[in-house]
Amino acid sequence: MDTALLIANLTNPTLLFFVLGIVATLVRSDLEIPASTVKFISLYLLFAIGFKGGQELAHSPFEAEIIYSLGFGLLLASLIPLYTFFILKRRLTVSDAGAVAAAYGSVSAVTFVAAVSFLDAQGLAFSGHMVAVMALMEAPAIIVGIILLMRYDTPGPDEPPRMGLGSVVHHSVTNGSVLMVVGSLVIGIIADSKQAEGIKPFTTDIFKAFWPFSCSKWA
Repeated sequence: MDTALLIANLTNPTLLFFVLGIVATLVRSDLEIPASTVKFISLYLLFAIGFKGGQELAHSPFEAEIIYSLGFGLLLASLIPLYTFFILKRRLTVSDAGAVAAAYGSVSAVTFVAAVSFLDAQGLAFSGHMVAVMALMEAPAIIVGIILLMRYDTPGPDEPPRMGLGSVVHHSVTNGSVLMVVGSLVIGIIADSKQAEGIKPFTTDIFKAFWPFSCSKWA
């Protein structure tokens, strides 16, 4: 085992701030980042990921690998909630099974940010189109989960009527997180390279500074 590498990973500021968040929760500290600040940081991280991914995608040749990745991502986002729902329905209510199944199928932006931060710290490059895959995987899982809920859960007489499929699709696509990362991805693709280089400190350096603070909150 490479002891130096192990120590370097354990003393990573991102990990240490994450541990700080866990400690604060365990000791029931009143340490808390204001909700408005957390929302801003979350939106900023999604913007930075989308924009950087769009820039990398703009400078990458359009190959079959991109189409395969997008198609495979959409397939996974649709299949995972499908089989997860029927497994969970054995122990949970239909509504709980549908909610958990949708969460399992949709990719977590927080997890993606953590992976991107780790790759950046290790100096490992990744294809920009993976941001597009992440963005596209969000909506199908939610839609499948709600369709299953509408199919197997009968509303009671006192419950309000369910939304139609069109409303569900519209809400999933126009969700703030999805719209931010997809919009930033498109802007990154069409933005001028020289102009984009001028805001690189904002899209890269501040990104690395904000990520540990968000880790301490999400812990």
